[in-house]
Amino acid sequence: MALNLSQKQEVVAELAEVAAKAHSLVAAEYAGTTVAQMTAMRKKARESGVYLRVVKNTLASRAVAGTEFEVVKGALVGPLLYAFSTEEPGAAGRLIKEFAKDNDKLKAKLVSVEGKLLPASHVDVLASLPTREQALAMLARVLAEPATMFARVVKAVADKQGGGETVAEAPAEAEPA
Repeated sequence: MALNLSQKQEVVAELAEVAAKAHSLVAAEYAGTTVAQMTAMRKKARESGVYLRVVKNTLASRAVAGTEFEVVKGALVGPLLYAFSTEEPGAAGRLIKEFAKDNDKLKAKLVSVEGKLLPASHVDVLASLPTREQALAMLARVLAEPATMFARVVKAVADKQGGGETVAEAPAEAEPA
């Protein structure tokens, strides 16, 4: 269905708003993908915080003008599916990589992160980025490690001096009255 001028302006405005806030962009060739596969991909995209849209390349290049994704304008050729990560940088990469496993027609064409245009092979790198929860867990482990090491050293010194046995026995002897 052809869009009139006001509809095209709405699409460009919506896409520009998403692009201004997005962390990363993955553009993929989707020709030959079935409706069922696209529906499943759209559902998964909504669940994982990815804005997924099929738009004409001229509208997409107008929408990314003035954003960090402006570097992709020259590479937008052919029928493309645009996946913008709105919550986590790696979400779009994980989505495209996951659905490309089962669908040989879906192929990543370009990746853009932090104002850089990267080749399609970088979708694997983008997909391997940790989620927010995983990154916070890694940070917590790194922050807790010095305290854990200090506790081990103190326990080792106490055990070496023989003080570790009396400390362990003292709570066992005290019974509630």
